[in-house]
Amino acid sequence: MERTSFSGVANIVRFNWHYYLLAALAIAFLFTSSTFLSDSYAIVFKLIGGLILVSTVVSLCASAYIYDFSNLYTFDWLEKKPGESKIVNIHAGFDETSYLLKQIYPEAELRVFDFYDPKKHTEVSIERARRAYPQFPGTIKISTDNVPLQANTTDLILLTLAIHEVRNDHERVAFLKTLSNALSAHGKIIVTEHLRDVNNFLAFNIGFFHFFAKNTWLQNFRDSGLAVTSEFNITPFITVFILQRHGTAS
Repeated sequence: MERTSFSGVANIVRFNWHYYLLAALAIAFLFTSSTFLSDSYAIVFKLIGGLILVSTVVSLCASAYIYDFSNLYTFDWLEKKPGESKIVNIHAGFDETSYLLKQIYPEAELRVFDFYDPKKHTEVSIERARRAYPQFPGTIKISTDNVPLQANTTDLILLTLAIHEVRNDHERVAFLKTLSNALSAHGKIIVTEHLRDVNNFLAFNIGFFHFFAKNTWLQNFRDSGLAVTSEFNITPFITVFILQRHGTAS
């Protein structure tokens, strides 16, 4: 899937249009109703409508910054190392990175896995995205408990804005254990995620509850036998964790 200017924020609106329609209707109702109310109630209605409007605009501006104007999808932050010839890219139904990775690693063997399960992942936005964009050629359908990777065979595994869709903590740890077992001696896993923190609350309001706190991720990594060898931010809203099997970090 080729990315273009504003494709990130455009897709957010396109795949989540029901949220924006509800917000628009709520704002219209509150401001219209305020004209028929006493001053004290009118102020309250206008204040609530204004807060919804500001929150919506802020989230869209933050989304444009993150997904369209940052270097998240340029991958220039990705430290390439010699010997990374077997790469696995894993997503949860909407793949925005495989074509980019194939350009970055043209000589590598790139395998793409999709762990989307409509019974578990019930977000309508993912369904809309899947209908709008074709899968990367050769994408393999997997489940978190059935990953077709042999032990010690993979140099690089990428999970970009995906693994938070595994909502069950035990399932998430078991999934990470499986991926850890697949890593070669100096292989690494790159987990890129929003965090449930102040910055993402300011940007996405209650939407930040869909993300996990940093402490949750760190505990998940420890429980799955992975060590964080590097951690950095892409914008104040995105965190990247570089992971290796515990005891193999260099």
